[in-house]
Amino acid sequence: MSTFKKLSSIDVKSKVERKGAQDYISWSNAWSMLLAEYPTSTRTIYEDPHTGLNFFTDGRTAYVKVGVTVEGLEHIDYLPVMDFRNNSISVDKLTSFDVNKTIQRATAKAIAMHGLGLTLWSGEDVPELQAKPKTAPKSFTLDIGDENWDKVMRYIAANKAKGLPAILKQLGTKYKITAKVKKELEKNLK
Repeated sequence: MSTFKKLSSIDVKSKVERKGAQDYISWSNAWSMLLAEYPTSTRTIYEDPHTGLNFFTDGRTAYVKVGVTVEGLEHIDYLPVMDFRNNSISVDKLTSFDVNKTIQRATAKAIAMHGLGLTLWSGEDVPELQAKPKTAPKSFTLDIGDENWDKVMRYIAANKAKGLPAILKQLGTKYKITAKVKKELEKNLK
């Protein structure tokens, strides 16, 4: 049995926790479950070679890079340093605590790429970790160039094949889309 098949067949339900509307496995539970099956697994927290810090930055926001190696195969997760609303934190407001929490979340996600609890991240490729019910009020008005704009552009680039109506429907679960923004999205889809 492959490593992925073995890890993805492990029932993680008893370890799933809930924060807000999101289900997750804590990094410590994921790490413990991984080591129970593959005790020689390792984690690498990458440092920026220019700064020596355990995060990378574009000058505005930051992200971490964490790798988990199981049976010689490394999976790497890049995760933005985010606040409790899953919005990127600006570098000038970044704390070591924020970076540490993100490293631990990235560890759990890198473990999931090996199969353990991977289904908990289904649907994460949309600009919100979990879609809100259709009756929920939209909490953000999307604006060109705001802090969510780059995330939305990456989502559009990865989902061009779905077409504009499907993309707008999905984005509409989180954002209010103005006519100006819709026009800009159409341009970026071509």
